[in-house]
Amino acid sequence: MRHIPFMTTEPEVELTDKQVAQIARALAEPRRHQILEQIGAATDGLPCLALAQKHDISAATISHHLKELETAGLIDVTRVGKAMSMTVNRAVLRAYLAKLASI
Repeated sequence: MRHIPFMTTEPEVELTDKQVAQIARALAEPRRHQILEQIGAATDGLPCLALAQKHDISAATISHHLKELETAGLIDVTRVGKAMSMTVNRAVLRAYLAKLASI
């Protein structure tokens, strides 16, 4: 019997060494790791306002953390007017984990 690999709709992502380092730096901050977990737990994306309510830090600090996660490619931000909603970019996260596993 032939094995058919699991097909995903997401394209496979190849990360450069620079991207891997950028992701590692983004995740080295414990608060960013918490934020990424909260975004990942949301099924339909997480509004920025919900994050601000969960953390006792300024909106500017939340914005900084989100920008770092977005720049690293770990989250996708959808803007509708002034509102923002975030989702985890699982293809990048899987590529990062695969890169770590290959060490």
